[in-house]
Amino acid sequence: MNPDRALRRLAPRTLRGRLSLVALTTAALLMTVLTVVFNAVMDRHLQHQADDELRSRAAAVATTVDTSGPRVRVLETVNDRLLDANVWIYAGRRLLEKPPSTMADSPLTPAVDRLAVQRAPVCETVRPHGLRPVRLCSRPVPGPRATATVVTALDLGPYRSSADTLLLGSLVLDAIMLACTYALTRLAVGRALRPVRTMTDQATQWSAVGSDDRFGAAEHPAELARLGASLDALLDRIRTVLRHEQQLTGELSHELRTPLTRIIMELDWWRARPRTAAETRATHETIADAAQSMRTICDTLLDDARENALNAPTAPGTTDIVPVLSRLVRHVDAADRVRARVEAGAPVLEAGVAPALLERIVSPLLANAARYARSRVTVSARRGSGAVLIDVVDDGPGVPKSFTGELFQPGRRAEPDDGHDGAGLGLPLARRLARAVGGDVSYDPGHTPGARFTVSLPAG
Repeated sequence: MNPDRALRRLAPRTLRGRLSLVALTTAALLMTVLTVVFNAVMDRHLQHQADDELRSRAAAVATTVDTSGPRVRVLETVNDRLLDANVWIYAGRRLLEKPPSTMADSPLTPAVDRLAVQRAPVCETVRPHGLRPVRLCSRPVPGPRATATVVTALDLGPYRSSADTLLLGSLVLDAIMLACTYALTRLAVGRALRPVRTMTDQATQWSAVGSDDRFGAAEHPAELARLGASLDALLDRIRTVLRHEQQLTGELSHELRTPLTRIIMELDWWRARPRTAAETRATHETIADAAQSMRTICDTLLDDARENALNAPTAPGTTDIVPVLSRLVRHVDAADRVRARVEAGAPVLEAGVAPALLERIVSPLLANAARYARSRVTVSARRGSGAVLIDVVDDGPGVPKSFTGELFQPGRRAEPDDGHDGAGLGLPLARRLARAVGGDVSYDPGHTPGARFTVSLPAG
């Protein structure tokens, strides 16, 4: 098995477990370093204590050694037995005295002989085979004509026992500290992540019931407040997308119902009894025309939905409609044979829509008026009751009374063979966009001559 994959499987799956493991590992490394340093310092300290005791004993023994004459003499004292314990006295290389319990073949003898010839105070640790370690220290005793050396020994067993006890105690303390660190870290991380769990439960509940609630930034730490704001924005975008999807679905269902009904009726009529070739061709043409109308409707609505998804404004905003209308009218003057003008009831008229959306609502009406007008198109704007009203008036032939009921149905035209291009989708699209922002587009059947369409939009 791949080692990396095995490590990933062993790693905790929760953020709480991972943070606790990181804290535990960091604490373990720190405590290991501190334990090693502490025990090394304690070993050094215990060794210094042993050396100090050996030097004190050697100094006491050196007071009993007489090097003033031609020969080294060892003086007898009251505490001679205490001074002779673990003490060797040399005159040059010659051994004068040794501990009574030390045999000639003792494993300490070579080390003692080696220290005896040193001309400076030296300490050394000897580890005899099968015995506890012993610390040896030498002290030269100079004289005018003779030199002696005192070597003292000390069993390091008690010191090693103390060092082992300290090591065991530090390891037990490390284990307790690691356990406390892990438990406290899990507790702290769990409390820190409690708001995240709450937000997760809220998001699950809201997605299940379609709630309008949001996380907000109140009573949250700075990091979670930013996360909540991001999630709120994401929920708003998701809700907008779902609303657009529902709107698109409803519009497709509504707009496609008429051509589908035409197709079904033509097929039922054609199957009711045998038809002539001319009638069959007429049925085919009607079905093909309805299918083409369906395709046009689908393309138009889908293109509009894509454009809304890519360029959806973050806020409705307000727009001074007079400059927008003037710009649209200038385009009509430059591209068509008719004269167009703008009449405003006030210098500033603000509508609660974005400029781009205002252009998309008015442009189909203005293009339709320029297409059928004889010589003049007038665009007037005025204030209404809580709304802004825009009238698009032309002096053309107007809309036939028989076609008024189908005027805003997608894909329908009063006279398809009148020589003007168009798919019959401009007016329905303008009305749909206006209604999407709380407005409407209506036709005045009593206006003569020509046609008058009125756009109502929320006031800014």
